[in-house]
Amino acid sequence: MTQARPRRTVLGLLPWPERQAVAEALRTETVGGLVLLAAAVVALVWANSPWSAAYESVRDLHFGIPALGLDLSVGHWTADGLLAVFFLVAGIELKRELVLGELRTPATAALPVIAALCGMAVPAGLYTLTAVLGGGSTDGWAVPMATDIAFALAVLAVISTHLPAALRAFLLTLAVVDDLGAIFIIAVFFTSDLNPWALAGAGAGLVVFYLLQRLRVRGWWWYVPLGVGIWALMYNGGIHATVAGVAMGLILRTRRDSGEEEAPAARVSHLVHPFSAGVAVPLFALFAAGVGVSGAALLEVFTDPEPLAVFVGLVAGKILGVFLGTYAAARFTKARLNPDLAWADVLGLAVLAGIGFTVALLIGELSFTDPEQTEHVKAAVLIGSTTAAVLAAVLLRRRNRVYRRLWEEENRDDNADGIPDVYQTGVR
Repeated sequence: MTQARPRRTVLGLLPWPERQAVAEALRTETVGGLVLLAAAVVALVWANSPWSAAYESVRDLHFGIPALGLDLSVGHWTADGLLAVFFLVAGIELKRELVLGELRTPATAALPVIAALCGMAVPAGLYTLTAVLGGGSTDGWAVPMATDIAFALAVLAVISTHLPAALRAFLLTLAVVDDLGAIFIIAVFFTSDLNPWALAGAGAGLVVFYLLQRLRVRGWWWYVPLGVGIWALMYNGGIHATVAGVAMGLILRTRRDSGEEEAPAARVSHLVHPFSAGVAVPLFALFAAGVGVSGAALLEVFTDPEPLAVFVGLVAGKILGVFLGTYAAARFTKARLNPDLAWADVLGLAVLAGIGFTVALLIGELSFTDPEQTEHVKAAVLIGSTTAAVLAAVLLRRRNRVYRRLWEEENRDDNADGIPDVYQTGVR
């Protein structure tokens, strides 16, 4: 008689190496999220102050090398240049998840991937439905699809909740898959005036990058000039330059060789991630989040079909998509939820996933050509993300007593050897 296969626990205790890697990534993202939050507030205050003209002048100031097709405004440099660094880190995190993390096996990947895909499809569908019913444009269907992990972690830091490591890791993996979806959408749907020669040059540069990695060539003087060249060629090729960042992140070697202290991907992440989280993304937010928040502008969010569709997609779409996707995946794979948690905790994460700040603002800029409409869509992103943050804070704070107990059990180290006791005794 065949013995029944044991049911896999969802959102249970993470393996110790995985937990260490997740904790390190989230620590940087949390600090960066707080800086991002501050940058967004500064942008909103500056853009709605008597000095708003100065804000627009700085944002629209052009500089660069016209002969190379790189004469961009400050706003475009932050969106096309600095965000390439952000997507480089996203590519490294995705590669780590695929090779070493939650996405390396179908069994562990099924839940976050299905939840993320539903969390992208349902907001896009709700946006399209709302826009069509209101007689608006469907061009912004991709705006409410992405989750901003840094902003979400900043919210967790502000409300001071002791969210267990498994829930934070699930949120991180969800955001990584979201970023992959956003990269695919940007590469496929937001290309214009393709230049085959420039794209061929970018492709050749990526091949050289790959060969340098496989030949174990070390030294920043090889990779930095090559990376800048690939980025410039990708930009001139008509594909959004951030795609170059994620391509290089995916090429970097994740497994370390014998005798190596760190693999190249981990080494680059340690060097670049703080700059991405603390400088690149906040500067993008500074020049992307400065929208008018007058009474008339706020009214437009709920009366114009496009910004209303963005709001509905972020708040309602993300909640429904992530929660129902997680529930369906758990049922389909015959998994069981961690008995220390409840589906209310998954609902809180689903609401938190409705914070779609950085990538949503970027796709909003790419989706609409009318400046006034773009401003309204950005306002909808800000209001939708803020609404999701407040709702998530209310839901998660109600369960903080449970989270605190789980956090204390996960971190208890009576023998002071640096490894929590639960990983040595197996007893919760």
